[in-house]
Amino acid sequence: MLSDTTIKRINALGDISKQGKRVNGLFRLMENPVLWKTAYAKIYSNKGALTQGVNKNTLDGFSEERVINIIKLLKAKKFKFRPARRSYILKANGKMRPLGIPTGDDKLVQAVMKELLERIYEPIFTEKSHGFRPNRSCHTALQQVRAGWTSTKWLIEADIKSYFDSINHELLIEMLSRKIDDDRFINLIRCMLKAGYLENWTFHNTYSGTPQGGVISPILANIYLHELDCKVEAMIAEFNSGKKRKDNPEYKALSWKIRQLYKKFDEIKTGAKPETLKAMGLDIKALKAERAKLPAGDPKDSSYRRLFYCRYADDFILGIIGTKDDAVQVLKEIKVYVESELKLELAEEKTGIKHASDGTRFLGYDVRSYTGQRIKKVVRSGRRTTSKTTSERMQLFVPREKIAKFCKTKGYGDYVNWIYTPRTYLIDRSIPEIITIYNAEIRGFMNFYAMANSPKRVLGKLHGMWWGSLIKTLAGKQKTSMRKIVKGLKQSDGSYVYTDNSGKKVRQFRLHRLKTDFIPEPMVFASVDVQFDHRTIFAATTELIARMDANKCEYCGKQNGYFEVHHIRKLVDLAKEPSLWAKMMARMQRKTFVLCVECHHQLHNGNLPSWKRDIYKVNLESRIR
Repeated sequence: MLSDTTIKRINALGDISKQGKRVNGLFRLMENPVLWKTAYAKIYSNKGALTQGVNKNTLDGFSEERVINIIKLLKAKKFKFRPARRSYILKANGKMRPLGIPTGDDKLVQAVMKELLERIYEPIFTEKSHGFRPNRSCHTALQQVRAGWTSTKWLIEADIKSYFDSINHELLIEMLSRKIDDDRFINLIRCMLKAGYLENWTFHNTYSGTPQGGVISPILANIYLHELDCKVEAMIAEFNSGKKRKDNPEYKALSWKIRQLYKKFDEIKTGAKPETLKAMGLDIKALKAERAKLPAGDPKDSSYRRLFYCRYADDFILGIIGTKDDAVQVLKEIKVYVESELKLELAEEKTGIKHASDGTRFLGYDVRSYTGQRIKKVVRSGRRTTSKTTSERMQLFVPREKIAKFCKTKGYGDYVNWIYTPRTYLIDRSIPEIITIYNAEIRGFMNFYAMANSPKRVLGKLHGMWWGSLIKTLAGKQKTSMRKIVKGLKQSDGSYVYTDNSGKKVRQFRLHRLKTDFIPEPMVFASVDVQFDHRTIFAATTELIARMDANKCEYCGKQNGYFEVHHIRKLVDLAKEPSLWAKMMARMQRKTFVLCVECHHQLHNGNLPSWKRDIYKVNLESRIR
């Protein structure tokens, strides 16, 4: 457990940061082993936990002794960051994205530093920043644009060229020094940045950038672009003017004519002929129809201007209520600031100005405005009437090419011609596996595009392709017709369920349906104003930490001594391992196993004996319960 003094120091970091003061004592906080356990508990389940860097050192074998040794090396200034191992992954545009993979010990150090940096910077980051932050996502960024950018005329899309590789080290260190008064902590970050990388076993120095794949890289990237966020906020304060848009003169003139006709109608309605009153009513109706074609506010009002901004990592978008000249000037000012102050470069092919009605691409969505007939009922001069408001609301759309690409990539068939095909390479899998794979794919895609305009209508065809491919794959596996497959799956309530009786327990696998399982309406997403709770106690207890603190080998039952955490990549990997330890992990549904050093070494050597379970008379079934 953390001492009360340590907890108070951690909780005070955010308050000190918000007050504009510099924070110190961070390196001393890193000397507490409990903080390392908490940081480890947040990263041990990542897919890259067992991915090797330049050596075989991974998160496997985590122990308190390992942490104490790293802390000793840090205090003696003998800890050295290893170069990151560089690998590449394919980007959506066909290019390759470089990844830097640190060693296990380097990941642990970065994780602890990241936790401390989050407590310093999250309270001061702006609400317009959404990438790589707690309680924020692509959806919160898109929700901010959709909900708050009404009447936007121009959109500025911008992207920073090779951002992670271009971050200026000295400028980043200077930014960190403005908030952190701890030379040892700052120097630790500097050493991490200068560690270099290995590509094809050739060492390369790093003169700029942070390695994508590093635990600490996302928070450092946000710290760097926080300067841009502050710059744009200052621009917004200077740009915005006017409390309300002026009335549209044409709309106002028609409203005056309508009021005059109503006044005359009231004066003569008691003695006038019905034909006369009917004619006046038709005149009023015609004027209202003409007025409905016009906005109530003056769309060319130069005294009313607004500037909006939203950023996700290095991808940001601005909205402008104003002229195109205003948009050109804003983009020019941002470009100058990015190049001169941040030493970065905007990607020309991804940066430009577009009319809001034409829209732009942001975070995988097409974002554009839609002008609707927004009529509101009002009472004027004692008479009920209607009034039109300026309405150019931002809406989100699913790009058609992304639907077709997803369909092709997953092998559902020809999306354009609506020809679905079976995935023959899945036929050797079990039926539950096939259904699980298909369900996971469609659920992920549709949940991401749940914020789109009319999502069920737009994604209905994709769901049909998915359904046809799945049923055809199951028919191919069972060597029967699609009709019989559908008939066998259909339930009385209209759902489609496969019942698996092959195991000890009867399991049911439900096929996803567009009508009932996707796109709840109305969609509810997290508030964009969610603030990071910097007062959360740092060393929150987790199930894994509690198991480690028990000081007991979960295999042989040995108590007291040195213990390490064994990792596996996936639970399905246990099916290939017949050993008793694998069966135990499979039945407990765990990807970690706390072992004594002796058992852990024997496990890796492939000679961990099953008889060790009997020495300490540990009952497996009671342990699992």
